[in-house]
Amino acid sequence: MKQTVLKYGLYGLLAGFIIFTIHLTVGIDNFDYATNEILGYVSIFLSLSFIYFGIKHYRDHINDGVVSLGKAILIGLLISILVGIGIAIADFIYTKFINPSFFSDYEKALIEQGKADEIFEMTSATAALFMLVLVTIIGFIISLISALILQRK
Repeated sequence: MKQTVLKYGLYGLLAGFIIFTIHLTVGIDNFDYATNEILGYVSIFLSLSFIYFGIKHYRDHINDGVVSLGKAILIGLLISILVGIGIAIADFIYTKFINPSFFSDYEKALIEQGKADEIFEMTSATAALFMLVLVTIIGFIISLISALILQRK
C-alpha cells in the first residue's frame, strides 16, 4: 500500500503543483477572479484524479483484485494529502514571492463588487494551509466515491 500511495501521491503532487502554478501565473492577469476560481477547482480535480488510479492499481496489481472500502478510502485520503501539499506549496510560492500583492488586490476586487463582507485577513501561510485542508476534504469525497466504485471483496 505504501508504494502505491507514494507513487500516485507524488504523481498527484507534481501534477497539482505544475497545474496550479501554471493556472496562477497565466490566469490571474488574463481572467477575472470568478473564472480563476473555477480554473483552480478544475486543477484540483485533475490532480485528485490520481486517487482513482491509485486505488485501482492497488486493487488490480498489488492486492489480487480485492480492496475493501476502508482500505480504498485510506489509500485515497493519503494520496489526497500529498496532492494537497503540492497545491499548498504552489499557492504559498505564488502569494509569497510571485505576486505578494495578491491578497490586497483581491480585497479591492471584492470591495468593488460590493462584497466587502466576504473579506477576511489572509497570509501566504494561512492560504496554503486552507488549500491543504480544502484539497484533503475534496480528496476524501473523491476517495469515498472511488472506493464505492472499485471495492471488491
